[in-house]
Amino acid sequence: MSSNDKVFAGSIPKIYEEHLVPLIFEAYAADLAGRLRAHPVTRLLEVAAGTGVVTRALDAALPERAGIVATDLNQAMLDQAATASSRRAIEWRQADALQLPFPDASFDAVVCQFGVMFFPDRPRAFAEARRVLKPGGVYAFSVWDRLDQNDFADVVTTALAGFFPDDPPRFLARTPYNYHDKKAIARDLAAGGFGQPAIDTVPARSRAASAEIPAIAFCQGTPLRGEIEARGAGQLATATDAATQAIAARFGRGAVEARMQAHVVVVAR
Repeated sequence: MSSNDKVFAGSIPKIYEEHLVPLIFEAYAADLAGRLRAHPVTRLLEVAAGTGVVTRALDAALPERAGIVATDLNQAMLDQAATASSRRAIEWRQADALQLPFPDASFDAVVCQFGVMFFPDRPRAFAEARRVLKPGGVYAFSVWDRLDQNDFADVVTTALAGFFPDDPPRFLARTPYNYHDKKAIARDLAAGGFGQPAIDTVPARSRAASAEIPAIAFCQGTPLRGEIEARGAGQLATATDAATQAIAARFGRGAVEARMQAHVVVVAR
C-alpha cells in the first residue's frame, strides 16, 4: 500500500460525500447499523468513520441513550462528517486505528465500514479494537469483495489502465479491493486476539443517474485522484472522461446500475 492511499484531503472529502457515499456506501451503512440493533450498546466507537455515512445510520438505529464516538485518521473527513445534523451529540475525534486514544474496555461495540483495508498492520488494529472493547462486546466491520465483483470500480480500473498503459493507476485494486480473503481475515483477527468470526457475503446494487457520477466518484473522490494527477497536469479531467465513456459503454448512456459485493464481519470479544 502506498502511503498516499490513506490521504483523503483537499476536495476529496466533499466529492466523496456527494458522489461515492450514495453510490456504494449507504446500503452497507444501513446493513451494518442494523446488525448493531441486536446488541446492547451504551457506548460505541466507530473507526475510520470517513464522512460519517455509518455514523448517521447508527445515530438513526441506536437508542438515543447510546453514546457514539466517531474517529478517523483524516481530520478533513471528520470536518465534512460534522456538518451533518444528528439526533445526539456525537464525539468526533481524530485517531489512528493502530493506537486508539481510549482506555481498556471503554466500549460495548467497535464498528468500521470499509476502513480495515487501509490499515498497514491489521492484526495490531484488531488488537486495539479488542483492547477497547468490554468483555462480551462486539467488533463489526465490512470489507469489499474482489474487484471483479464490484463492477463500477472494476470498469474504472480497466479504463485507466488503457488510458495510462505505461503506468496504470492501481489504487483501487491495490488497497480498497485487496482484502477479501475470508481465511486471511480470520487469521488476522486471531492474531489480534479474537476468536472465530461470522463472515457474511452481502451483494447489493450500485446506482447512479449517469455514467459520469461513478467516474467522478472514483477518479476524484478517492486517493486515486492523486495517482492520476501525478501522471501529468490536466490529466484528471481527461482520465475521468475516459472512465465515464467506459462505464457508459457497458451500462448505458442514461441512469446506470451495477453489482457490488462486500463481506460483513462480526466477532465478539
